[in-house]
Amino acid sequence: MAEQVSVRSDQGERPSFRRLAVACGVGTSLEYYDFFVYGTASALVFGTLFFRAQDPLVATILAFSTFAVGFLVRPLGAIVFGHFGDRLGRRRMLVLSLSLMGVTTALMGLLPTYAAIGVAAPLMLVLLRVVHGFSVGGEAGGAALMAVEHAPPGKRGLYGSLVTIGSPMGAFLANGSFALVMLLPSEDVLSWGWRIPFLAGVLVVLVGVFARRKLHETPVFQDLSENKATERMPLMTVLRKDGKRVLLTAGVNLGFNAFVFILFVFLLTYGKEALKLPSWVMLVATLIGCVVSVACIVGFCALTDRIGRKPVMLGGAIFCVLFPFPLFWMVDTANPTLIVLAVTIGFAGSSAIFGPMLSYFSELFGAAHRYTGVGIGYQLGAVLGGGFSPLIATSLLKAGGGSMAVACYVAAASLISVGCMIALPETVRRE
Repeated sequence: MAEQVSVRSDQGERPSFRRLAVACGVGTSLEYYDFFVYGTASALVFGTLFFRAQDPLVATILAFSTFAVGFLVRPLGAIVFGHFGDRLGRRRMLVLSLSLMGVTTALMGLLPTYAAIGVAAPLMLVLLRVVHGFSVGGEAGGAALMAVEHAPPGKRGLYGSLVTIGSPMGAFLANGSFALVMLLPSEDVLSWGWRIPFLAGVLVVLVGVFARRKLHETPVFQDLSENKATERMPLMTVLRKDGKRVLLTAGVNLGFNAFVFILFVFLLTYGKEALKLPSWVMLVATLIGCVVSVACIVGFCALTDRIGRKPVMLGGAIFCVLFPFPLFWMVDTANPTLIVLAVTIGFAGSSAIFGPMLSYFSELFGAAHRYTGVGIGYQLGAVLGGGFSPLIATSLLKAGGGSMAVACYVAAASLISVGCMIALPETVRRE
Protein backbone atom coordinates (compact mmCIF):
# COMPACT_ATOMS: atom_id res chain seq x y z
CA MET A 1 0.00 0.00 0.00
CA ALA A 2 1.04 3.65 -0.44
CA GLU A 3 1.43 4.13 3.30
CA GLN A 4 4.22 1.54 3.39
CA VAL A 5 6.51 3.37 0.97
CA SER A 6 9.82 4.21 2.59
CA VAL A 7 10.63 7.81 3.39
CA ARG A 8 13.94 9.48 2.73
CA SER A 9 15.62 10.52 5.91
CA ASP A 10 19.01 11.81 4.76
CA GLN A 11 19.76 15.30 5.83
CA GLY A 12 20.42 16.42 2.28
CA GLU A 13 16.70 16.09 1.53
CA ARG A 14 15.59 18.11 4.54
CA PRO A 15 15.54 21.92 4.34
CA SER A 16 16.56 24.01 7.32
CA PHE A 17 14.04 24.93 9.98
CA ARG A 18 14.49 28.58 8.99
CA ARG A 19 13.66 27.93 5.35
CA LEU A 20 10.58 25.93 6.31
CA ALA A 21 9.54 28.69 8.71
CA VAL A 22 9.62 31.24 5.90
CA ALA A 23 7.95 29.04 3.27
CA CYS A 24 5.28 27.52 5.51
CA GLY A 25 4.78 29.95 8.40
CA VAL A 26 5.20 33.21 6.53
CA GLY A 27 3.40 31.90 3.45
CA THR A 28 0.42 30.69 5.51
CA SER A 29 0.28 33.88 7.56
CA LEU A 30 0.15 35.93 4.36
CA GLU A 31 -2.62 33.80 2.91
CA TYR A 32 -4.60 34.01 6.14
CA TYR A 33 -4.00 37.75 6.22
CA ASP A 34 -5.90 37.94 2.95
CA PHE A 35 -8.65 35.70 4.31
CA PHE A 36 -8.98 37.42 7.70
CA VAL A 37 -8.90 40.95 6.35
CA TYR A 38 -12.31 40.17 4.84
CA GLY A 39 -13.64 39.10 8.25
CA THR A 40 -12.43 42.32 9.86
CA ALA A 41 -13.95 44.40 7.09
CA SER A 42 -17.26 42.50 7.44
CA ALA A 43 -17.39 43.41 11.12
CA LEU A 44 -16.40 47.06 10.71
CA VAL A 45 -17.31 48.53 7.31
CA PHE A 46 -18.87 46.14 4.78
CA GLY A 47 -22.35 46.40 6.29
CA THR A 48 -22.31 50.13 5.54
CA LEU A 49 -20.51 49.99 2.19
CA PHE A 50 -22.17 47.06 0.44
CA PHE A 51 -25.53 46.41 2.13
CA ARG A 52 -28.36 48.90 2.44
CA ALA A 53 -30.26 48.32 5.70
CA GLN A 54 -31.63 50.73 8.30
CA ASP A 55 -30.66 48.55 11.26
CA PRO A 56 -26.84 48.29 11.69
CA LEU A 57 -27.22 44.74 13.06
CA VAL A 58 -29.19 43.68 9.98
CA ALA A 59 -26.51 45.16 7.71
CA THR A 60 -23.85 43.30 9.69
CA ILE A 61 -25.80 40.03 9.41
CA LEU A 62 -25.84 40.49 5.63
CA ALA A 63 -22.09 41.17 5.62
CA PHE A 64 -21.45 38.09 7.77
CA SER A 65 -23.53 36.06 5.32
CA THR A 66 -20.98 36.79 2.61
CA PHE A 67 -18.26 35.90 5.13
CA ALA A 68 -19.95 32.50 5.53
CA VAL A 69 -20.12 32.00 1.75
CA GLY A 70 -16.32 31.92 1.63
CA PHE A 71 -16.36 29.02 4.08
CA LEU A 72 -18.94 27.02 2.13
CA VAL A 73 -16.59 26.50 -0.82
CA ARG A 74 -13.52 25.70 1.29
CA PRO A 75 -14.20 21.93 1.28
CA LEU A 76 -14.47 22.06 -2.52
CA GLY A 77 -11.09 23.78 -2.62
CA ALA A 78 -9.72 21.10 -0.30
CA ILE A 79 -10.97 18.37 -2.65
CA VAL A 80 -9.54 19.95 -5.81
CA PHE A 81 -6.21 21.06 -4.36
CA GLY A 82 -5.98 17.83 -2.37
CA HIS A 83 -6.49 15.73 -5.50
CA PHE A 84 -3.69 17.42 -7.40
CA GLY A 85 -1.54 17.78 -4.29
CA ASP A 86 -1.65 14.01 -3.79
CA ARG A 87 -1.00 13.36 -7.49
CA LEU A 88 1.34 16.16 -8.59
CA GLY A 89 2.97 17.38 -5.39
CA ARG A 90 2.44 19.60 -2.36
CA ARG A 91 4.52 22.61 -3.39
CA ARG A 92 2.81 23.39 -6.70
CA MET A 93 -0.61 23.57 -5.11
CA LEU A 94 0.61 25.85 -2.32
CA VAL A 95 2.04 28.35 -4.79
CA LEU A 96 -1.20 28.26 -6.82
CA SER A 97 -3.51 28.70 -3.81
CA LEU A 98 -1.53 31.68 -2.49
CA SER A 99 -1.44 33.37 -5.92
CA LEU A 100 -5.19 32.95 -6.38
CA MET A 101 -5.89 34.38 -2.94
CA GLY A 102 -3.74 37.43 -3.59
CA VAL A 103 -5.43 38.31 -6.88
CA THR A 104 -8.96 38.10 -5.44
CA THR A 105 -8.02 40.15 -2.38
CA ALA A 106 -6.62 42.93 -4.55
CA LEU A 107 -9.77 42.90 -6.71
CA MET A 108 -11.90 43.33 -3.56
CA GLY A 109 -9.93 46.47 -2.81
CA LEU A 110 -10.90 47.85 -6.23
CA LEU A 111 -14.64 47.08 -6.02
CA PRO A 112 -17.16 49.92 -6.37
CA THR A 113 -19.57 50.13 -3.44
CA TYR A 114 -23.38 49.90 -3.27
CA ALA A 115 -23.66 53.67 -3.51
CA ALA A 116 -21.84 53.59 -6.88
CA ILE A 117 -23.39 50.62 -8.72
CA GLY A 118 -26.19 49.34 -6.50
CA VAL A 119 -26.93 45.64 -6.05
CA ALA A 120 -24.13 44.65 -8.45
CA ALA A 121 -21.60 45.61 -5.73
CA PRO A 122 -22.56 42.94 -3.16
CA LEU A 123 -22.95 40.37 -5.97
CA MET A 124 -19.39 41.01 -7.15
CA LEU A 125 -18.21 40.88 -3.55
CA VAL A 126 -19.84 37.47 -3.06
CA LEU A 127 -18.27 36.14 -6.28
CA LEU A 128 -14.79 37.17 -5.17
CA ARG A 129 -15.46 35.74 -1.73
CA VAL A 130 -16.26 32.38 -3.34
CA VAL A 131 -12.85 32.38 -5.06
CA HIS A 132 -11.31 33.45 -1.73
CA GLY A 133 -12.74 30.44 0.06
CA PHE A 134 -11.86 28.03 -2.75
CA SER A 135 -8.20 29.04 -2.69
CA VAL A 136 -7.82 28.92 1.08
CA GLY A 137 -9.35 25.44 1.01
CA GLY A 138 -6.07 24.14 -0.39
CA GLU A 139 -3.81 26.02 2.00
CA ALA A 140 -3.91 24.45 5.45
CA GLY A 141 -3.56 20.81 4.44
CA GLY A 142 -0.79 21.45 1.92
CA ALA A 143 1.24 23.73 4.16
CA ALA A 144 0.95 21.25 7.03
CA LEU A 145 2.28 18.45 4.85
CA MET A 146 5.19 20.56 3.66
CA ALA A 147 6.19 21.14 7.28
CA VAL A 148 5.39 17.75 8.84
CA GLU A 149 6.74 15.61 5.98
CA HIS A 150 10.05 17.50 6.17
CA ALA A 151 10.24 17.18 9.98
CA PRO A 152 12.95 15.08 11.65
CA PRO A 153 11.83 12.25 13.97
CA GLY A 154 10.21 13.41 17.19
CA LYS A 155 9.61 16.99 16.02
CA ARG A 156 6.50 16.78 13.86
CA GLY A 157 4.48 18.76 16.40
CA LEU A 158 7.03 21.57 16.54
CA TYR A 159 7.40 21.71 12.76
CA GLY A 160 3.62 21.68 12.36
CA SER A 161 3.45 24.81 14.52
CA LEU A 162 5.09 26.68 11.64
CA VAL A 163 1.76 26.39 9.83
CA THR A 164 -0.71 26.96 12.65
CA ILE A 165 1.08 30.12 13.82
CA GLY A 166 0.20 31.48 10.39
CA SER A 167 -3.41 31.89 11.51
CA PRO A 168 -2.81 34.29 14.44
CA MET A 169 -0.03 36.00 12.50
CA GLY A 170 -2.41 36.57 9.60
CA ALA A 171 -5.10 37.77 12.00
CA PHE A 172 -2.58 40.14 13.59
CA LEU A 173 -1.66 41.62 10.22
CA ALA A 174 -5.32 41.94 9.20
CA ASN A 175 -6.46 43.60 12.42
CA GLY A 176 -3.29 45.67 12.60
CA SER A 177 -3.84 47.06 9.13
CA PHE A 178 -7.42 48.00 10.01
CA ALA A 179 -6.34 49.45 13.35
CA LEU A 180 -4.11 51.87 11.43
CA VAL A 181 -6.84 52.63 8.90
CA MET A 182 -9.34 53.35 11.69
CA LEU A 183 -7.09 56.22 12.84
CA LEU A 184 -8.29 58.13 9.77
CA PRO A 185 -11.42 60.30 9.91
CA SER A 186 -14.50 58.10 9.54
CA GLU A 187 -15.44 59.62 6.18
CA ASP A 188 -11.98 58.77 4.80
CA VAL A 189 -12.22 55.22 6.14
CA LEU A 190 -15.49 54.67 4.28
CA SER A 191 -14.45 56.45 1.08
CA TRP A 192 -10.97 55.02 0.45
CA GLY A 193 -9.17 53.93 3.63
CA TRP A 194 -10.84 50.50 3.81
CA ARG A 195 -9.27 49.60 0.47
CA ILE A 196 -5.67 49.84 1.71
CA PRO A 197 -5.53 46.48 3.59
CA PHE A 198 -6.96 44.69 0.54
CA LEU A 199 -4.58 46.25 -1.96
CA ALA A 200 -1.65 45.51 0.36
CA GLY A 201 -2.47 41.84 -0.18
CA VAL A 202 -0.62 42.02 -3.52
CA LEU A 203 2.67 42.79 -1.80
CA VAL A 204 2.34 40.13 0.88
CA VAL A 205 1.45 37.48 -1.69
CA LEU A 206 4.57 38.23 -3.74
CA VAL A 207 6.69 37.55 -0.65
CA GLY A 208 4.88 34.29 0.08
CA VAL A 209 5.06 32.98 -3.50
CA PHE A 210 8.78 33.72 -3.70
CA ALA A 211 9.41 31.85 -0.44
CA ARG A 212 7.45 28.78 -1.53
CA ARG A 213 9.00 28.52 -4.97
CA LYS A 214 12.40 28.12 -3.28
CA LEU A 215 11.27 25.08 -1.27
CA HIS A 216 11.76 21.52 -2.56
CA GLU A 217 9.02 18.92 -2.69
CA THR A 218 8.70 16.77 0.45
CA PRO A 219 10.72 13.51 0.57
CA VAL A 220 7.49 11.64 1.33
CA PHE A 221 5.92 12.71 -1.96
CA GLN A 222 9.18 12.19 -3.86
CA ASP A 223 9.20 8.57 -2.73
CA LEU A 224 5.55 8.12 -3.61
CA SER A 225 6.20 9.52 -7.08
CA GLU A 226 9.36 7.50 -7.72
CA ASN A 227 7.68 4.29 -6.59
CA LYS A 228 4.58 5.12 -8.68
CA ALA A 229 2.51 4.79 -5.50
CA THR A 230 0.39 7.93 -5.85
CA GLU A 231 -3.37 7.45 -5.80
CA ARG A 232 -5.32 7.90 -9.03
CA MET A 233 -8.43 9.04 -7.12
CA PRO A 234 -7.34 10.05 -3.61
CA LEU A 235 -10.83 11.31 -2.70
CA MET A 236 -12.32 7.87 -3.28
CA THR A 237 -9.59 6.28 -1.17
CA VAL A 238 -10.19 8.74 1.66
CA LEU A 239 -13.94 8.11 1.66
CA ARG A 240 -13.51 4.33 1.48
CA LYS A 241 -10.73 3.90 4.03
CA ASP A 242 -10.88 6.95 6.28
CA GLY A 243 -14.39 8.40 6.01
CA LYS A 244 -14.95 8.13 9.76
CA ARG A 245 -11.68 9.91 10.51
CA VAL A 246 -12.62 12.72 8.13
CA LEU A 247 -15.84 13.29 10.10
CA LEU A 248 -14.05 13.10 13.45
CA THR A 249 -11.34 15.56 12.40
CA ALA A 250 -14.08 17.88 11.11
CA GLY A 251 -15.72 17.68 14.54
CA VAL A 252 -12.46 18.52 16.30
CA ASN A 253 -12.07 21.66 14.19
CA LEU A 254 -15.76 22.61 14.41
CA GLY A 255 -15.71 23.59 18.07
CA PHE A 256 -12.41 25.41 17.86
CA ASN A 257 -13.53 27.42 14.83
CA ALA A 258 -16.79 28.41 16.50
CA PHE A 259 -14.79 29.63 19.49
CA VAL A 260 -12.03 31.48 17.66
CA PHE A 261 -14.25 33.29 15.14
CA ILE A 262 -16.36 34.59 18.00
CA LEU A 263 -13.12 35.95 19.44
CA PHE A 264 -11.71 37.28 16.20
CA VAL A 265 -14.72 38.49 14.21
CA PHE A 266 -17.93 38.63 16.24
CA LEU A 267 -16.50 40.55 19.21
CA LEU A 268 -15.52 43.39 16.87
CA THR A 269 -19.18 43.91 16.03
CA TYR A 270 -20.39 43.15 19.56
CA GLY A 271 -18.11 45.78 21.06
CA LYS A 272 -19.08 48.37 18.48
CA GLU A 273 -22.85 47.80 18.20
CA ALA A 274 -23.91 46.28 21.56
CA LEU A 275 -21.43 47.84 24.00
CA LYS A 276 -20.93 51.11 22.04
CA LEU A 277 -17.16 50.88 22.46
CA PRO A 278 -14.67 52.54 20.11
CA SER A 279 -13.48 50.08 17.45
CA TRP A 280 -9.89 50.30 18.68
CA VAL A 281 -10.71 48.51 21.97
CA MET A 282 -11.54 45.17 20.35
CA LEU A 283 -8.88 45.61 17.68
CA VAL A 284 -6.15 46.12 20.28
CA ALA A 285 -7.44 43.20 22.36
CA THR A 286 -7.30 40.95 19.30
CA LEU A 287 -3.81 42.13 18.36
CA ILE A 288 -2.47 41.30 21.82
CA GLY A 289 -4.30 37.97 21.81
CA CYS A 290 -2.76 37.04 18.46
CA VAL A 291 0.77 37.74 19.69
CA VAL A 292 0.23 35.62 22.79
CA SER A 293 -1.33 32.89 20.66
CA VAL A 294 1.80 32.54 18.51
CA ALA A 295 3.95 31.86 21.56
CA CYS A 296 1.39 29.46 23.05
CA ILE A 297 1.03 27.52 19.80
CA VAL A 298 4.77 26.85 19.62
CA GLY A 299 4.87 25.84 23.28
CA PHE A 300 1.87 23.51 23.09
CA CYS A 301 3.14 21.91 19.86
CA ALA A 302 6.53 21.20 21.38
CA LEU A 303 4.77 19.74 24.43
CA THR A 304 2.82 17.31 22.25
CA ASP A 305 6.10 15.89 20.93
CA ARG A 306 6.91 14.93 24.52
CA ILE A 307 3.61 13.80 26.06
CA GLY A 308 1.36 13.15 23.04
CA ARG A 309 -1.15 15.08 20.93
CA LYS A 310 -4.37 13.97 22.64
CA PRO A 311 -3.79 15.19 26.24
CA VAL A 312 -2.88 18.70 25.06
CA MET A 313 -5.61 19.00 22.44
CA LEU A 314 -8.29 17.53 24.70
CA GLY A 315 -7.36 20.09 27.36
CA GLY A 316 -7.76 22.85 24.76
CA ALA A 317 -11.16 21.52 23.71
CA ILE A 318 -12.39 21.48 27.32
CA PHE A 319 -11.15 25.05 27.71
CA CYS A 320 -13.28 26.07 24.71
CA VAL A 321 -16.33 24.54 26.41
CA LEU A 322 -15.84 26.35 29.72
CA PHE A 323 -14.33 29.73 28.87
CA PRO A 324 -17.10 31.37 26.76
CA PHE A 325 -19.03 32.22 29.94
CA PRO A 326 -16.25 34.10 31.80
CA LEU A 327 -15.25 35.58 28.43
CA PHE A 328 -18.58 37.37 28.04
CA TRP A 329 -18.82 38.22 31.76
CA MET A 330 -15.56 40.12 31.39
CA VAL A 331 -16.35 41.65 27.98
CA ASP A 332 -19.81 42.82 29.15
CA THR A 333 -18.18 45.03 31.79
CA ALA A 334 -17.05 47.26 28.86
CA ASN A 335 -13.82 47.74 30.81
CA PRO A 336 -10.96 47.85 28.24
CA THR A 337 -8.48 46.19 30.61
CA LEU A 338 -10.79 43.27 31.37
CA ILE A 339 -11.67 42.95 27.68
CA VAL A 340 -8.00 42.70 26.69
CA LEU A 341 -7.43 40.15 29.45
CA ALA A 342 -10.44 38.06 28.42
CA VAL A 343 -9.58 37.99 24.73
CA THR A 344 -5.92 37.22 25.45
CA ILE A 345 -6.83 34.29 27.71
CA GLY A 346 -9.21 33.06 25.01
CA PHE A 347 -6.52 33.04 22.35
CA ALA A 348 -3.97 31.46 24.69
CA GLY A 349 -6.17 28.63 25.93
CA SER A 350 -7.60 27.71 22.54
CA SER A 351 -4.05 27.43 21.17
CA ALA A 352 -3.79 24.07 22.94
CA ILE A 353 -6.28 22.48 20.53
CA PHE A 354 -5.39 24.50 17.45
CA GLY A 355 -1.59 24.49 17.60
CA PRO A 356 -1.04 20.72 17.17
CA MET A 357 -4.16 20.19 15.05
CA LEU A 358 -2.64 20.00 11.58
CA SER A 359 0.31 17.86 12.71
CA TYR A 360 -2.18 15.51 14.36
CA PHE A 361 -4.47 15.37 11.33
CA SER A 362 -1.49 14.67 9.05
CA GLU A 363 -0.55 11.66 11.16
CA LEU A 364 -4.06 10.22 10.92
CA PHE A 365 -4.00 9.69 7.13
CA GLY A 366 -1.83 7.62 4.80
CA ALA A 367 0.78 9.42 2.70
CA ALA A 368 -0.84 8.79 -0.70
CA HIS A 369 -4.15 10.48 0.21
CA ARG A 370 -3.01 12.70 3.07
CA TYR A 371 -3.41 16.07 1.36
CA THR A 372 -7.03 15.23 0.53
CA GLY A 373 -7.89 13.70 3.92
CA VAL A 374 -6.39 16.50 6.00
CA GLY A 375 -7.86 19.21 3.78
CA ILE A 376 -11.42 17.90 3.73
CA GLY A 377 -11.59 17.18 7.46
CA TYR A 378 -10.06 20.52 8.43
CA GLN A 379 -12.12 22.62 6.02
CA LEU A 380 -15.41 20.84 6.71
CA GLY A 381 -14.97 21.68 10.39
CA ALA A 382 -14.12 25.26 9.48
CA VAL A 383 -17.36 25.58 7.49
CA LEU A 384 -19.61 24.16 10.20
CA GLY A 385 -17.87 25.99 13.03
CA GLY A 386 -16.19 29.19 11.85
CA GLY A 387 -18.16 30.08 8.76
CA PHE A 388 -21.45 30.46 10.55
CA SER A 389 -20.47 31.38 14.11
CA PRO A 390 -20.41 35.20 13.62
CA LEU A 391 -23.71 34.99 11.71
CA ILE A 392 -25.36 32.76 14.34
CA ALA A 393 -24.07 34.89 17.21
CA THR A 394 -25.27 38.14 15.62
CA SER A 395 -28.66 36.55 14.92
CA LEU A 396 -28.92 35.45 18.55
CA LEU A 397 -28.30 39.04 19.63
CA LYS A 398 -30.89 40.31 17.15
CA ALA A 399 -33.40 37.82 18.59
CA GLY A 400 -32.78 39.15 22.09
CA GLY A 401 -30.80 36.17 23.38
CA GLY A 402 -27.96 38.25 24.79
CA SER A 403 -24.33 37.33 25.31
CA MET A 404 -25.08 34.23 27.43
CA ALA A 405 -27.00 32.72 24.49
CA VAL A 406 -23.86 33.20 22.39
CA ALA A 407 -21.74 31.62 25.14
CA CYS A 408 -24.06 28.59 25.28
CA TYR A 409 -23.81 28.18 21.51
CA VAL A 410 -20.00 28.22 21.57
CA ALA A 411 -19.87 25.81 24.53
CA ALA A 412 -22.20 23.38 22.74
CA ALA A 413 -20.10 23.50 19.57
CA SER A 414 -16.93 22.92 21.59
CA LEU A 415 -18.46 19.84 23.22
CA ILE A 416 -18.39 18.27 19.77
CA SER A 417 -14.63 18.81 19.69
CA VAL A 418 -14.26 17.10 23.06
CA GLY A 419 -16.23 14.04 21.93
CA CYS A 420 -14.34 13.71 18.65
CA MET A 421 -10.96 14.03 20.36
CA ILE A 422 -11.88 11.22 22.74
CA ALA A 423 -12.85 8.99 19.79
CA LEU A 424 -9.60 9.52 17.83
CA PRO A 425 -6.33 7.62 18.51
CA GLU A 426 -2.98 8.93 19.71
CA THR A 427 -0.50 9.37 16.86
CA VAL A 428 2.66 10.90 18.30
CA ARG A 429 4.71 7.67 17.99
CA ARG A 430 3.37 6.69 14.58
CA GLU A 431 5.96 6.40 11.83
